[in-house]
Amino acid sequence: MSNRHTSFTGSIPENYDRYLRPLLFEPYAVDIAERVRVSDHGSVLETACGTGIVSWHLRNNITKGARLIATDLNQAMLDYAARKFGPDDAVEFKQVDATSLPFDDASFQAVVCQFGLMFFPDKLAAMREAHRVLAPGGLLVFNVWDAIEKNELAQITHEIIASFFEIDPPSFYTVPCGFHDQTVIADHLSAAGFSAWDVSVVPKTGTSPSAADAVKGLVEGNPVIVEITQRGGSVEAIEAALAAAIAVRFGDNPVRIKLQALVCSARK
Repeated sequence: MSNRHTSFTGSIPENYDRYLRPLLFEPYAVDIAERVRVSDHGSVLETACGTGIVSWHLRNNITKGARLIATDLNQAMLDYAARKFGPDDAVEFKQVDATSLPFDDASFQAVVCQFGLMFFPDKLAAMREAHRVLAPGGLLVFNVWDAIEKNELAQITHEIIASFFEIDPPSFYTVPCGFHDQTVIADHLSAAGFSAWDVSVVPKTGTSPSAADAVKGLVEGNPVIVEITQRGGSVEAIEAALAAAIAVRFGDNPVRIKLQALVCSARK
């Protein structure tokens, strides 16, 4: 399942967690974790857990007796996530392909995925696998970014990076915002076997201490940095231009941005 848009390696996990967590992910991590309720001896599966941002909130929100398995395809992200937890936190980390889960049928009360589904090359397979491993009445809850036009920070970042390349500009930012059609999402859920679901537009506000911090995450906290360097682009020049644009549009010290995502809940 790996491709150039899912290669979160090297220093990317640290930059992702440090700089993008408050800017993009923390507000939605709180939201999605609050939607999950399981019994004392229930079990929760998280796919595409990344650096454990949602995992942290899930572990604090679900009962202490519930089992939490956090999975990701990328071992570097898993390793970073695991360092946030101690042995008493009872979080199991496993390298797993969300489109081919190594778990028994009907073995989880909830499956959770934050901003991961957009990167799966076979989204229907991932939904079918979630449906398979859920117990009857179990919950699938995931979120995806709304269209890039509804997320101005992503749009500005994409446009400024692209402006430095006359041909074949980096395309990373089209991927996270590429799975937002509610009809397509509903069709996938139906084909996966779910009979009831809800898709809600959820706006949030992201923050960063400075434009420089925001840019560090936006450029060096995801695989777009690989696309830039492979094309011989100047990371320093791109970051300077992007920081200036963010400061003008969203302010500086701190930065405050409007975000928009779709949050989807489905029952088996």
